[in-house]
Amino acid sequence: MKNDFVFYTRRNHEIKVSIYGIEHIAARPAIIYVHGFKGFKDWGFVPYVGEFFASHGYCLITFNFSHNGIGTDPMVMSETGLFASNTFSLEASELTQIIEAFHFGFFAPEVSKDLFLLGHSRGGGIALVTARKDPSVKAVATWASVARFDRYSKRQKADWKKRGFFEVTNQRTKQIMRLNVTLLEDIEKHKSGILSIRRAMRTLNRPVLIIHGEQDLAVKVDEAESLYEWGNPDLTTIYRIPATGHTFGVSHPFEKSTPEFELILKSTLDFFNTIK
Repeated sequence: MKNDFVFYTRRNHEIKVSIYGIEHIAARPAIIYVHGFKGFKDWGFVPYVGEFFASHGYCLITFNFSHNGIGTDPMVMSETGLFASNTFSLEASELTQIIEAFHFGFFAPEVSKDLFLLGHSRGGGIALVTARKDPSVKAVATWASVARFDRYSKRQKADWKKRGFFEVTNQRTKQIMRLNVTLLEDIEKHKSGILSIRRAMRTLNRPVLIIHGEQDLAVKVDEAESLYEWGNPDLTTIYRIPATGHTFGVSHPFEKSTPEFELILKSTLDFFNTIK
């Protein structure tokens, strides 16, 4: 069972939220799931993840970033204008606001004082840079996380600045989607500060779990190695999962789980269960 909410940010942007296991929201730290690039709260395995953690006594909160492209249809990226104008600092700000709303009782009058973050792909990076600033986040788990937001060549950046936009293909829908130059400007302005994942890992000093598929073609496993190298060796754990890729063999729409994904779920549950 899930409970749905609509939250409005300080910029009056709409964020749709789904919560699994809301009956556990005060019993133990809630988990906030952070989706990645071209991801959304109802993508593929996300509802399955919510049901999994709810069945093990956790409350899991999922949400759509306001500029992730999802419109009135929860499965269709119809808001291409919003998608084009998204920035990473906006996502980090919105995650912070979701955390604040949680503590202020927006989702329930009584909640746990601590939180865990769970981020996939780019959402892993957003989770890490946000957790660094928020002591209520007691641990972070990342799945196939990026280690850097600056992922573009000099040639791509020059063309991006010249044209004013950069085009990406949504392989699932075959849509050609634009990213405005404001995204590149955001990266360049904040890459050594609030958007430095390296800085976040080096200063976080809280438990971090890094899980990555060894055959990930979208985000190479080398990025997981970088995260692990930057982290506190006493607080950082890495699991490399053989013979699996960026979504661990799970597709959208969701049909079934995989042995690799079940291992990832169990490992993440065990990790959160160890946090005191």
